[in-house]
Amino acid sequence: MSDVPTMGQEDVSPAASSTPPAPAGHGGRSADWPGWAACALAAAGFVACLLVWLGGGASSSWPWMPSLDLHLSFSLDGLGALYALLATGIGVLVFAYGTAYLPLHLAHDRRPASERWRFWPWLALFAVAMVGLATAQDLVLVFLFFDVTAICSYFLIGFDRNRQEAHRAALMALLVTVVSAVALLIAAVLLYAEYGTFSIPQLVQRVDSGTTMTVAAALLAVAGLAKSAQVPLHFWLPRAMAAPTPVSAYLHSAAMVAAGVLVLGRVHPLLARSDVVLTGLLVVGTASIVVGGVLALGQDVLKQVLAYSTISQYGYVVVLYGIGGPTASGAAAFYVLAHGVAKSALFMTAGAVTMATGQDRLSRLGGLGRRSTLLAAAAAVAAANLAGLPLTAGFFKDELFFQAAHGAGAVTTVIAVLAAGLTLGYIGRFWVLLFLGRPRTEPSPVPRLLTVPITVLAVVSVLAGVVPRLFATLAADAGSVSNAAPVDVSPAYHLDARPANLMALSAWVLGALLLALPRLTQPGSLGLARAGDRFGPQRGYARLLRFSFRLSGALHDREVRDLRSSVAAILVPAGLLIALAFAVTPTVGVYTVGTVAGTGWLVVALLGLVVVAAWVTARSGARLGMVLALSVVGFALAGVYALVSAPDVALVSVVVETMLTLVFLAALARLPREAPPAGRSSPAAGSDGPAADDPTAEAARRGHRWRTPLAAWLAGLASFAGIWGFLSEPAETPGLAEELIRRTPEAHGQDVVTVTITDFRGLDTLAEITVLLIAVAGVATLVRKGKLW
Repeated sequence: MSDVPTMGQEDVSPAASSTPPAPAGHGGRSADWPGWAACALAAAGFVACLLVWLGGGASSSWPWMPSLDLHLSFSLDGLGALYALLATGIGVLVFAYGTAYLPLHLAHDRRPASERWRFWPWLALFAVAMVGLATAQDLVLVFLFFDVTAICSYFLIGFDRNRQEAHRAALMALLVTVVSAVALLIAAVLLYAEYGTFSIPQLVQRVDSGTTMTVAAALLAVAGLAKSAQVPLHFWLPRAMAAPTPVSAYLHSAAMVAAGVLVLGRVHPLLARSDVVLTGLLVVGTASIVVGGVLALGQDVLKQVLAYSTISQYGYVVVLYGIGGPTASGAAAFYVLAHGVAKSALFMTAGAVTMATGQDRLSRLGGLGRRSTLLAAAAAVAAANLAGLPLTAGFFKDELFFQAAHGAGAVTTVIAVLAAGLTLGYIGRFWVLLFLGRPRTEPSPVPRLLTVPITVLAVVSVLAGVVPRLFATLAADAGSVSNAAPVDVSPAYHLDARPANLMALSAWVLGALLLALPRLTQPGSLGLARAGDRFGPQRGYARLLRFSFRLSGALHDREVRDLRSSVAAILVPAGLLIALAFAVTPTVGVYTVGTVAGTGWLVVALLGLVVVAAWVTARSGARLGMVLALSVVGFALAGVYALVSAPDVALVSVVVETMLTLVFLAALARLPREAPPAGRSSPAAGSDGPAADDPTAEAARRGHRWRTPLAAWLAGLASFAGIWGFLSEPAETPGLAEELIRRTPEAHGQDVVTVTITDFRGLDTLAEITVLLIAVAGVATLVRKGKLW
């Protein structure tokens, strides 16, 4: 959790190195038209979302997989509008900022301008995915967009691929967010199994309190908390600051990290069914506020201060969702808006300062307010917004937070005051050390596009602080979705001694003390950072990752040892999974034994022949004998199909088995008649065992004598149990057979099997044929060149 010396160095400016500054044109429209195209896309999305929301919202749904009740359902309701407008609106400004920043960044690293194509498409796709996630109304859709944002963030955080820390940070962010997202998918399956739908609005209407709901709610919460970098899964976010500043300004203020609390807000009516989950949100949110805030007080790297601030700030939102109710739901929505505006401006401030000075540490900076007055003023408004000072939107985010916390009891009241005091302390320290005091560097001129977006966000902060209805109406609509009932958000200035005002005054006093007495806070912050490095979750992540690599390597070495190991690597785990399912699933009445009569005796005889032929195939040492015995298996099964009134399938099976037999014979005819010399035999070449002169050959053969039959029996019994259970108790859901039969004449055919293969499943069949042709070509090439040995 401590500051990493190499972190944040990606922002070193050309002004501080031997690399000459990029030409001024590099920041222009002609120099980075992919960036301006992404900016135009975000602007169009913002206007479209705003118009649709002002028009009362919109929704649409298209069948996706009707058999699973999956639909492509989207709705621009209040919550969707809030996050879509935040993602696109902040996106316009950050993308414009990036058109000036990225050319300088690439020029400093002496990288070609063509690498912009590795940056802008991913950032634009992230914006689209964020809008999709904000409007998705189906849990499976939410999971898909959730993972798309994780994949985009991997490539964006790791954009500087020549830096090892960027690669590691990208991998860490991907693993933590994607693995935790599996919890969301498991929760969706649990809810579908219990209530028969993936639709979030339908689930809100159907779910009841109970064990299943509690487990599903906990899994949903874990996915959201990991994405929002909440304790103890917070350690990936500070490392992600290895990304270029536009990525940090967008992903970690209005997009990726916001996606976690977006999901919490979307499914909050489900989470509210479990008091245990709400209590867990309170605990995690409080821990995140304290840990993030205390660590931010001691950070030196600019973006690290803001990273830990983000952990703490989203802890506010998690606490509000833990409190629940209309007041807290409205406050959470307003808080997300105000925080996104403030934090993106502060990240861009950090990038502009670093570009101008070549420094990214507070201890090496200071006095910039005299030389960059506009930047200092805009950053001051953004910092005041985050700290909750009057005349900014942040004042009302804190007021609403204080109201919800005070209504929940004395403990949450104290937590709220502590949280606001910490915020004022670390963000005040950030601004003071940057812009006040003695100048330590001589900054170069800051490109206009690096300051204009920050100024625009500062103006928005003040406008929302003077006219809070600009944010309040949208926050009320969003809070109504999370609360599953109407919410009223009416922030206003009140000059009286109400609890919210007293809490604000207490927080400002605490923040001023933290700012005025840094020597009292630094030891605690640094001590917590050292303890986190030594005992924190990041250490456990590193150990788990090393163990996974070793385990994967060991399994890979065993799997590729020979053909038996490769086959066993598939069959044995499958058998173990079926055995586990058999052990935990009730089997009463599942395995039934019927009577045999009439043609059934012929079926039994043919199945007996299949068993004998399979045994001969496994035991035969002659190539021709194996091929012929294997063909007997296929032809016998074709006879079974014919006896159970499936002549079409039987005919297709005969054709397939005949073709495969001829292919096998043709391939075997090309193989050498004698075994290769011992020196050419190796596991990598595909040999079935060790060489004859290998001193360990006899031991390996003795091992195969019991391992091979064990694996075969395990896989065979598992398959037998699975097939028997399915045939004894087939699924009651209607199949597609009747529909395919009914539609066969429409395809101008009379043979159902042929029409299904060529028409209904034409693309699948084409893909299967293509795979077979590629495999045949590959095998033929290996045989012709003698590579099979």
